[in-house]
Amino acid sequence: MELNLHNKVALVIASSQGLGKAIATQLVKEGASVMLTSRDGEKLASVQKELEALNKGRVSYCPADITKVEDIQTLVRKTNDEFGKIDILINNAGGPPVGSFESFSDKDWQDAFELNLLSYIRIIREVLPDLKEAGGRIINIASSSIKQPIPGLILSNTFRTGIVGLAKTLAEELAPYNILVNTVAPGRIATERVAHLDQANAERLGVSKEKVKENAQNNIPLKRYGTPEEFANVVTFLVSDASTYVTGSSILVDGGMIKSI
Repeated sequence: MELNLHNKVALVIASSQGLGKAIATQLVKEGASVMLTSRDGEKLASVQKELEALNKGRVSYCPADITKVEDIQTLVRKTNDEFGKIDILINNAGGPPVGSFESFSDKDWQDAFELNLLSYIRIIREVLPDLKEAGGRIINIASSSIKQPIPGLILSNTFRTGIVGLAKTLAEELAPYNILVNTVAPGRIATERVAHLDQANAERLGVSKEKVKENAQNNIPLKRYGTPEEFANVVTFLVSDASTYVTGSSILVDGGMIKSI
C-alpha cells in the first residue's frame, strides 16, 4: 500500500506531546513535511530535534495559542513561508477540565468552547484557501465521548460532539474541492491526559489510580490501553493517498470499548 506522503505538508496542532506528537512523528517517518505547534516553545524545539534525527521528512515549529486568532494566522502564514503550501490539517487540542455541570461558570464554558471547538473552526478557515487549490485532508481529533458521554467530562462531551457536526457538514461542502474531512476519536490511549483523568477518577471514587486503570481495561475487549502510535497509524492512513473515499466519518480508535453500533 502506497501512502505517498513524501511530497505532502501537514500542520499538526498541539503536537509537542501526546497524540499530536505521535501523529507528527508518523507523518515524518512517511516523508511528510510537518509544522509543529503548541504554546510551549521549548518542548517544540525538543520535538523538532527528535524528529529531524529520523532523517525523513522536514520539520519546523511555531509556538501558538490556538485560542487567539492572530496566533492562528501567524502559524498558517509561517507554514506557507516554510513549506510553500498546506495539504493536511490535523486539528487537535488538550481536553478541558474535569467536573460536573454545577461546578462550571460561564467563563469555564466559554474557555472550553474557544479551545475545543472555535479553535478548530478558525484554523480550518485559515487553511482552507490552501486546501481548495489542490485538495487535501482535514482530521479533527475528538474523543470517544462523541459516541458515549464520559462521566465528569461535561465540557468535553458537549464540544467534542460539536466537532462531529462541523466535520459532517464540511465533508459535504468541501467535497467538490476534493477535501476529505473526518473525525477520529480516541478511547483510552496511554497519554498524559488519560493518566490525569485516571487520577481524577481515583480521587473521586476514593480508590487507587491503578484500580481505576484496571477497571477501565476490563471494559475494553482488548484488555489494555492503546498506544499513541496505534492511534497515529489510523490518522496517517486517513490523510494518505491510500484513503480516497472516506469522508464525513467518525472513526473510533478505542480497542472496542464503545459498545454502541
